[in-house]
Amino acid sequence: MDQLPAIAVLGGSGELGSALARRWAQAGYPVIIGSRTADRAIEAAALIGQQVRGAENVEAARAAEVIVVAVPYSNHAQILEAIKPTASGKIVVDVVVPLVPPKVSVVQLPDGGSAALEAKAILGANVKVVSAFHNVGAAKLHAGGKVDCDILVFGDDKTARDLVIALAEAAGMRGIDGGVLANSVAAEALTSVLIGINRRYKVNGAGIRITGIPLQAPN
Repeated sequence: MDQLPAIAVLGGSGELGSALARRWAQAGYPVIIGSRTADRAIEAAALIGQQVRGAENVEAARAAEVIVVAVPYSNHAQILEAIKPTASGKIVVDVVVPLVPPKVSVVQLPDGGSAALEAKAILGANVKVVSAFHNVGAAKLHAGGKVDCDILVFGDDKTARDLVIALAEAAGMRGIDGGVLANSVAAEALTSVLIGINRRYKVNGAGIRITGIPLQAPN
């Protein structure tokens, strides 16, 4: 890829979204922070620097080639419906986990099967939905440097999966091709398991590592 694609991070004022946005900006990607209001997005972008800019969610999505959705599950469907007209023909990276407070350490999958499958149902066939970044803690990303965590990447289009694997590597992690979008249910469910592990072992950022395969991305 000669020119790095512009990335809109919707929910980029939040902990995970801002951490990913910072890492991609440091890697040279053009980044647009999206938030519910332009003022909030501009403020979050200024904290990152690196020529990151901010815009309201729909405007950020319109300006980007890759749209990353990093919002709370309670806002997931609403945000997707709002960006649907601007997402056609693009890659949408869904990092949302269907956590249901207060029992966030208990797996509670949605009626649609997974957040990723719900995203695909809302956005339609003209959007390449990829699911990733569920099992890495924001604190690890904000700490800087390489992250001791693998990123499982799911999607029905291999080219789109490969692009997101490259994004994981640009952010200091190893991307692992997890196959089709339906498999995202495993990573989304695992997030609740990891939250429980964090609490029981009193750690901040339990993650996953896939063993027995080469370091490079699969063919």
